[in-house]
Amino acid sequence: MSQFINFDDIDKYGPQTYGAVFEIAPSELDRVEVAAVGPVTIEVRAEKGPLPGEYIADGTAVFTADFTCSRCVEPYPVAQHSAFHVRFRPRPAVSADEEEIEITAAEELDVEYYAERQVSLRDFAIEQIQLSVPMKPLCEESCLGLCPQCGANRNREACDCSTSVVDERWGALQGIREELARKKDI
Repeated sequence: MSQFINFDDIDKYGPQTYGAVFEIAPSELDRVEVAAVGPVTIEVRAEKGPLPGEYIADGTAVFTADFTCSRCVEPYPVAQHSAFHVRFRPRPAVSADEEEIEITAAEELDVEYYAERQVSLRDFAIEQIQLSVPMKPLCEESCLGLCPQCGANRNREACDCSTSVVDERWGALQGIREELARKKDI
């Protein structure tokens, strides 16, 4: 099978199905949250859309990866099966002043603009991985993270550091708290 979605083939032969398996290095993703990536399987069915020059691609990307937890900085395994729906449209002509295309409506969020008549499945697979990475990946919701004083992973070991970290900027209010507590006891 081809490793490119080819719009000329769709125009000539009708809807096309594409599929491939890629080995993608974490360095290609430009995301520090991704420690490792297993083989990525992508399957896409592409067809002409209702607008001139528009093509619609529906498919899935399946992969395993190790994400780095944002609290404890440990890698944890993830199995991802993500479905996608993308509309490809010809890139509008832009003036020299405008290099970016402004999205003006919510329905344009699934639109990608093309200049070439083919789209790389590998680039598409990389994009699907990047979209699946959470902003703050967590190994589990109850992750305790690292001790801010000694750096110990609090999920694995207890440390003897003080658990109460007081911000010195709030020190002026400590007297008020004590005063209110005394008045309460009277």
